[in-house]
Amino acid sequence: QLQLVESGGGLVQPGGSLRLSCAASGFTLDSYAIGWFRQAPGKEREGVSCINSSGSSQNYLDSVKGRFTISRDNAKNTVYLQMNSLKFEETAAYYCAARSRCSWIIGAFQYWGQGTQVTVSS
Repeated sequence: QLQLVESGGGLVQPGGSLRLSCAASGFTLDSYAIGWFRQAPGKEREGVSCINSSGSSQNYLDSVKGRFTISRDNAKNTVYLQMNSLKFEETAAYYCAARSRCSWIIGAFQYWGQGTQVTVSS
C-alpha cells in the first residue's frame, strides 16, 4: 500500500523553527516530485514548496522564500521541509503529496499524507 506519512509538526513560538518530514512506504520516492501544502482552518489548501525527483529544482511560495527550505534524501525515502522564522499566520495542517512533476495544482497530486499540525503561538 502506497503511503506518505508526515511528522515533525508541533507547537512553536513566533520566530521559531520546525523541520517536517515526509516518509514514504510501499513505494520509492525517487521517481516522484514532492510538494508540501498547508491548510489553515477556514481557508483553502495552498502550495508551499515543491522539489523535483532528483532534488535539483525547488519551488517556493513567495511568502516563505528565504525562510523555508525543501530537501530530500532519496536513500532514506524522505523529503524534508525546514521552516524558520515561523509566523502566527502559518498555523495550519501541513501535507506532503507526490506526483511525477512539481505543480501548484492540488488536484494534480496522486498521493497524499494525512498531515501534521503546525501551531505558531506565544
